[in-house]
Amino acid sequence: MGTKTLLLAVLAATAAVAESSDELSSDWRFKNTDIFELEYALDPQISPDGSFVAYVRQSMDVHRDRAVANIWIVGRAGDDHRPVLSGTGNYSSPRWSPDGDRLAYVTSAGQRGAEIHLRWMDTGQTALLSNLKHSPQSLSWSPDGNWIAFTMFVDSPGLTLAEPPPRPEGAAWAPPVTIVDRYPYRADGAGYLSSGNTQVFVLPADGGTPRQLTRGDYNHGGPLAWSPDGARIVFSARGAEDPIDAPQQFDLWSVDVASSELPRLTDRDGPDTTPAFSPDGSKLVYLGYDDRKLGYHNTNVYVMDVANGGVENLTAGFDRSIAGVAWAGGSNRLYVQYDDRGKRRLAVLSMNGNLDEILDDVGSASTGRPYTNGGFSVAGDGTVAYNAGRPDRPADVGLANRRGKLRMLTALNEDLFAKRRPATVEELTWQSSLGDYQIQGWLVKPHDFDPERRYPLILEIHGGPFAAYGPHFSPEIQLYAAAGYVVLYSNPRGSTSYGHDFANEIHHGYPSQDYDDLMSGVDAAITTGYVDETQLFVTGGSGGGVLTAWIVGNTDRFRAAVVQKPVINWASFVLTSDIMPFLTEYWFSAPPWDDPQQYWRRSPLSLVGNVTTPTMLITGEADWRTPIAESEQFFQALALRKVDTALLRVPERSHNLVGRPSHLIAKADNIIAWFERYRPAAKD
Repeated sequence: MGTKTLLLAVLAATAAVAESSDELSSDWRFKNTDIFELEYALDPQISPDGSFVAYVRQSMDVHRDRAVANIWIVGRAGDDHRPVLSGTGNYSSPRWSPDGDRLAYVTSAGQRGAEIHLRWMDTGQTALLSNLKHSPQSLSWSPDGNWIAFTMFVDSPGLTLAEPPPRPEGAAWAPPVTIVDRYPYRADGAGYLSSGNTQVFVLPADGGTPRQLTRGDYNHGGPLAWSPDGARIVFSARGAEDPIDAPQQFDLWSVDVASSELPRLTDRDGPDTTPAFSPDGSKLVYLGYDDRKLGYHNTNVYVMDVANGGVENLTAGFDRSIAGVAWAGGSNRLYVQYDDRGKRRLAVLSMNGNLDEILDDVGSASTGRPYTNGGFSVAGDGTVAYNAGRPDRPADVGLANRRGKLRMLTALNEDLFAKRRPATVEELTWQSSLGDYQIQGWLVKPHDFDPERRYPLILEIHGGPFAAYGPHFSPEIQLYAAAGYVVLYSNPRGSTSYGHDFANEIHHGYPSQDYDDLMSGVDAAITTGYVDETQLFVTGGSGGGVLTAWIVGNTDRFRAAVVQKPVINWASFVLTSDIMPFLTEYWFSAPPWDDPQQYWRRSPLSLVGNVTTPTMLITGEADWRTPIAESEQFFQALALRKVDTALLRVPERSHNLVGRPSHLIAKADNIIAWFERYRPAAKD
């Protein structure tokens, strides 16, 4: 096949795959249309007395091709499971009042935009509380239940250089020009940004006019932590620092609710975030680290003595990054969550730094690939509600206490999996061919797996690169397995959840030796005896797209590749991405004009002359993280070299390619169809 774009042919093959799947209605394989049947339990919020958990139940609307979020509650015994806020609109951010009699939430249902609403739990009555210009974020109740704090974007006038002449009455002129003179000026998923900043507000809990507490030409971010006496709110903000010179500089600030006085509580090189007062008000916990300009830093838990301002690092000797923290029903211990070897874990942390793990199944809330994430909330008695996961199901709601898991409260997908058998997920570890590293990965096998057969293999590579996969449910990978592939995904060096040094093995050297870890993993999969070494395929997104392009520039052992939303040319990427300051400060030792060779030798484009592997690219048309020009450079270079190639553009999409269910289906189906084009006859 020549160098013409193969999009139409790929789509035709996709249709054939779907038609064939429809004919097999009696089999147990996970199907592309099952994406519309999946449900996810998100943002679990336990009531103050621990008797109920409110959570966002996300389902898929097949007619509107969108995720729909409603709010449900479930009792701590798993009973009384019912919707409290549902409909065609989306409902999010459920937050209990301090005595549990009311539930604040955000919805854009109706004729207005996103607004703060209130539900009285005894009667079910609801009320609209706000009249806002922009969407509210980070809702937080005052301790007395009389106020709700939140953050919201506030417009400010941008720079104007020349006044346009007056338009004639009734004239249809072009929209006015916009002058960009500040950074950031655009963001992935949001596009070009309006002039203004995020500020902190308080709103009476019985409705009324919001009062703005903060001002200044910088963003003030959540979560918002009320002091127990309700006199002040602590939050994280950049301050007046230049976002280009100090992209990671975020400090804690305390705003006086009555006077708006705004003292700064922390001031160091590095981010301080996620503040929370202890119940007795004597301590303030937060997360942060000292910025050493590395690609990766472990985030630690700090406790500040409110009386004297003294600060202690409770996790200085713990070689994992803390992803969440909350007081554990008292003022002398904390709950922390962290990722370790691909799993998100919850532990109790004492004030002397002792850490006792209580569970390891904080499940992935990802709707695409098996990333580690998920969260938790804590009741007054220390009971925890959390995203509970397993490899063969999306996230549900689980309940735990300081001694460990109590029970699963929901089972949202049992109706679907009563007629589907998901692929199995098994751990595989191997010694890398380069350096003394044991690498962890997982093999996903079709539900009807036969160890006497030999299967084609897909190597699926995570993005980041400072991120981690784990044994979590992934609809994309389930679809690959259902199509008859064994899938290998792993955490090569540079991945998180294995400590500071392992992640920074790729500091100022990415991609590099992570390639060797991946190739060693493919070799380990082949030694199992059920992988056909003549049918190897590779794909990955974002950082995984970088590595996929790097792989086909270094080896021809894969029959076909799909490079998703990649970086192809590091010099063009860092000067067009929405995270430009971070990249030039942390991922490279100098800007591209001072050291162009550093950028070129790490660019997959430098290896395009070696590529013979048929390679398709997938990119979002509205991607500002790895802009579409990155994919287009590789596509056109491959076309010039007469390598079989195709460019799959996803309309509407940012760096998150699977914002709608049909996007996920199209992505997975086209990857499978591309691989099927280059498969030889299967071996028995």
